[in-house]
Amino acid sequence: MKKAYLLAVLTGLLALGVVIFGSIYISRAESARPSAAQPAVFKSDKYCGTDSRPETIAAQENDRGSKLKARSLLGAAAPAEVTGGVVNVYFHIVTDGTNGNLRDSQVDSQIRVLNNAFTPWGWAFNLAAVDRTVNAEWFSDCYSNDKPMKQALHQGTAQDLNIYSCVPGPYLGFATFPSSYRGQPDQDGVVILYTSLPHGSEPNYDEGDTATHEVGHWFGLYHTFQNGCSKNGDYVDDTPAERSPAFECPVGRDTCEGIKYPGLDPIENFMDYTYDACMFQFTSGQDARMDQMFTIYRAGQ
Repeated sequence: MKKAYLLAVLTGLLALGVVIFGSIYISRAESARPSAAQPAVFKSDKYCGTDSRPETIAAQENDRGSKLKARSLLGAAAPAEVTGGVVNVYFHIVTDGTNGNLRDSQVDSQIRVLNNAFTPWGWAFNLAAVDRTVNAEWFSDCYSNDKPMKQALHQGTAQDLNIYSCVPGPYLGFATFPSSYRGQPDQDGVVILYTSLPHGSEPNYDEGDTATHEVGHWFGLYHTFQNGCSKNGDYVDDTPAERSPAFECPVGRDTCEGIKYPGLDPIENFMDYTYDACMFQFTSGQDARMDQMFTIYRAGQ
């Protein structure tokens, strides 16, 4: 009888311990999750806010396919493909009156960085105008306020590049794809964190390649890791497949292995997430896609 009683007490204590331990574990796990006030993405990880949802990508690719098919049916009447040119840049500096007021030399340096990246592929950037706007609400979160900001500041046509410097929420930057211009022309352009320009103060992302990355999207490129290890990937044949974004400067990273996926991850590519110092190239396939997308969606519009 006494043994049975002791056994029952021990069993109860053990059960109570499991409940307490489980509660502590769950509590710690819950506290580790991002809250609504703590975004899951942080600037130090170089996340890009460009809309790369599968449905968005599928819509653009389907539209592009339809336009290419129509052009092929036209034959000789189809417009010649644009293979480069000069892009006028309208640079919009948004500040809160104290922060964000970039120097003219930084803007000039940013244009040089873009030219260094794109000129080998036939594209050059000409600084057409710079304006400065004091608006604390836009400056502090131009990701949430991008529509009114762009409606007020946007200039030019589909062939012109609008760049906005501010604080794009939790991101280093974001951009619109070429196919979006037709429906919302005044929303077209690139938004970048003001500290990411050359000689800025964003650790590891202060050489101006945030703008290079986002302008790549503006030309129609996806991330190198788009769709992971799949058939389509980023819709460019000569960028090795990559399962997930690369951060910092990893050496020998290979996330899509096997004979179907030759080559290491393209961590040097401007369309990955590595540090500015590690990214320095586009590929011939990306160049061909930029030319094609510019021809379809931007040339003469």
